[in-house]
Amino acid sequence: MKRKNFLIGASVAVMLAALGTETAISAQDKYTLKVPGGLAFSEFKGYEGWQAISISHNGALIALILGNPAMVAAYKSGIPGNGKPFPDGVKFAKIHWVPKKNEIAPGDPLVPGTLHDVDFMVKDSKRFADSGGWGYGAFEYDATSDMFRPGNTSDTPPQEHDAKCGFACHTIVKNRDYVFTEYGKR
Repeated sequence: MKRKNFLIGASVAVMLAALGTETAISAQDKYTLKVPGGLAFSEFKGYEGWQAISISHNGALIALILGNPAMVAAYKSGIPGNGKPFPDGVKFAKIHWVPKKNEIAPGDPLVPGTLHDVDFMVKDSKRFADSGGWGYGAFEYDATSDMFRPGNTSDTPPQEHDAKCGFACHTIVKNRDYVFTEYGKR
């Protein structure tokens, strides 16, 4: 009887392990994604732990703008307000969510709801010489499938398939080294 229970238990364990492996295999590894002709998600691995630079809300989306340690150091040194350009190697990640009301908090504040997309910027003067030294990448998120995809021309705003997809919008802040984001006082 003990042998039979052991065999049943072992069989169940093997089946559960196989199901778990199947689930793990089918889950998306976002770090394999790349904008055709542009940035790869893997270039920003660990962005989730970067320091907050700023937040924004455009009425439709809430955004958290994060910077890698080099970006934070550049801001702390006075860039771009001091007229100097950001150094190569600085990186931004901008996470957008559809806002929702937090109905249990006083005042019903807007908080992040469903993830919408993640956008990236990196300064590399040689690699992106034709776009002010900056490379851009937009990755749209689909909550139904729990998967990301590179942005495309049907998205809002439309994203071309190259690392210059954000350059046209950023030219209006050329005098700030193509960066809109302010580093908020702390």
